[in-house]
Amino acid sequence: MFILLGIFVAVYITDKRWKARGGGEGQIADVALWAVPAGIVGARVYHVMTDWTTYFGADGAGFVAALKIWQGGLGIWGAVALGALGAWIGTRRLGVPLPPLADAIAPGIALAQAVGRRGSWFNQELFGGPTDLPWGLQIDPVHRPAGFE
Repeated sequence: MFILLGIFVAVYITDKRWKARGGGEGQIADVALWAVPAGIVGARVYHVMTDWTTYFGADGAGFVAALKIWQGGLGIWGAVALGALGAWIGTRRLGVPLPPLADAIAPGIALAQAVGRRGSWFNQELFGGPTDLPWGLQIDPVHRPAGFE
């Protein structure tokens, strides 16, 4: 849910920035129709590639599990790479230049990543090592790696 919220925030911010530059009404939504699905596919592909043994190793979960995006596992770098390709396709189809659009979307992507990352705390994944610092979060023992129960 936080990833979806991040996407909506990014589209909203980008739309405002794009219109302030003289961009047309609805252009960001049209580009997002290409960039967002491509970014989601890229994020999943990146995750599966970087965690290959989880799916295709000796005790791997298999190809079907690699498709189960709802069970977690999205990599931001894959999202940025294929999302950029999707944005390029969208801008080509609309006849708008990509560089100013990329400038307009940059803050939205960063904020979307920050919003989406909040979901990692709620589902207790992707956290660092133990800390006594004031911003440290409590991770339930069942979600901790071996040795940190």
